Amino acid sequence: MPNGGQELCCLMSNPAETPEVVQLPAEAPDPPPVSNRRAAAQRVREARDRLTSTSGTRPAFDSELLRQYAQTRISASYIVMLLVVASGALFSVWIKPIPAAAWTCGALLIHFAIIRHCRRFLAEPTSPAGTRKWRTRFILLDLLYGLCWMMMLIHPAQDTVSGTLMMFLMLLVIAVSSMLSANLPIAALAATIPVALAIMLSFVISGTLDNYILAALALTAEGYFALLAHRLHSTTLATMQARAEKDALIGELEQAKAISDEARHRAEAANVAKSRFLAQMSHELRTPLNAILGFSEVMKSEIFGPHAVPVYKEYSADIHNSGVHLLNLINEILDLSRIEAGRYELNEEAVSLANVVADCHHLMKLRASNRDITIHEVFERGMPRIWADERAIRQVVLNLLSNSIKFTPQGGEIWLKVGWTASGGQYLSVKDTGSGIPENEIPVVLASFGQGSNSIKSAEQGAGLGLPIAKNLIDLHGGTFTLKSKLRIGTEVIVTFPPERVMSALAPLAEDGPPLQPESYSVSVTDVRRRPRNKPIMSAGTGA
Repeated sequence: MPNGGQELCCLMSNPAETPEVVQLPAEAPDPPPVSNRRAAAQRVREARDRLTSTSGTRPAFDSELLRQYAQTRISASYIVMLLVVASGALFSVWIKPIPAAAWTCGALLIHFAIIRHCRRFLAEPTSPAGTRKWRTRFILLDLLYGLCWMMMLIHPAQDTVSGTLMMFLMLLVIAVSSMLSANLPIAALAATIPVALAIMLSFVISGTLDNYILAALALTAEGYFALLAHRLHSTTLATMQARAEKDALIGELEQAKAISDEARHRAEAANVAKSRFLAQMSHELRTPLNAILGFSEVMKSEIFGPHAVPVYKEYSADIHNSGVHLLNLINEILDLSRIEAGRYELNEEAVSLANVVADCHHLMKLRASNRDITIHEVFERGMPRIWADERAIRQVVLNLLSNSIKFTPQGGEIWLKVGWTASGGQYLSVKDTGSGIPENEIPVVLASFGQGSNSIKSAEQGAGLGLPIAKNLIDLHGGTFTLKSKLRIGTEVIVTFPPERVMSALAPLAEDGPPLQPESYSVSVTDVRRRPRNKPIMSAGTGA
């Protein structure tokens, strides 16, 4: 095979340019069923409907208040029965026993009717029309219950003792009725106003000053218990409103969670699609790209003989340079994709930060000289090595130095600094006298594919991946990435490595010292900065 063919084979078989195998991510999990979100939305709508005001109270609250009224009447049924029987026995002192017994039976029948209607209401399904119907029934039953008490109390008091007992009984009946019917204020008024009127008429008919005072007290007591029932009703209604608002908030949170879960699943599916696309395109692009680079290198170098037209050599060089640029762009995209997916693995070893920066300076020196840019080196002497990935650090330095050269005008200056941090770590600084970056655009240039206004106006536009990749690589090392810039003054990027990554140096062993015993040896450490955890301490004689 001719020499040109051998060189072509070497170019085509370069391991750095061969397609790499990228593991495809697993399938994204299926999104949650739409029924969950619909159910959450339905609960939110129901809670909102409960908070919609049409009259004095909320529509749904009317039903709840009526149910609480029925439950309260049922739970206190035995107390009311005891009150009716005791009152019948007490009335038998003033009137004949037979009318008192008849009144007792009538009052118990009305009470049983109320209890029966309460049980029927609780057993039926809730509806707005049914709620209004049962509300009217309960009001009429309470009115009938109050009229029953009025028939017994409407007679003149015989003496002071009987008047006092009637006043006490009236207050007891009004108090019990107000408490039981507090969830239905109209029913409470219907049950207590007839009783209060009966007592007032009984005292007024007597015609004495003391009875007039008792009548006024009866009216005052009725107003007080009516106000108390209204307060109890307002408190219950406020509690229901707070509970409804809590239910609405819980429903909204569930709906937001369902939407968030669905968006997360979509993002995961999009991330899987992106990773598959990058993996597939990496293989599909690199395979023909290797051929383009190999053949363009052959034509540019004129391995098989000179071109008949000299301009073809320039075209071949342009094709090769474009291919190299495209290959670098593909590598950057894949590196960023690996970093974001958490699959970028650091190949850590002892690295001299100053040597890496000096090598990168040497590689970019010709490019800087072509633009009449001066690069200054300010390195501290005798710095130990750090435990890091040399390829990653080299990529960071090249990206930062390339950006500085790109945006520094002709005749500008760049400073490369390597030194100690205050905490015992090491830092790298790249400072230029370029156009600078506006403060509000710093987050933009640090984002993936982000470009500032100066980059867009520049003739040498990039993909916007250099700074994000550099920042992510430094984050993987546990360091910090700081970008400072002022418009039309310059930009400075400071990269720091934590003290845990600085290799420590050991003092040399004494030549005439006795041999160390395995069970009692010790180590004397001098010039110690810090060393990484679970890493061997390098000897000073090894150049560490």
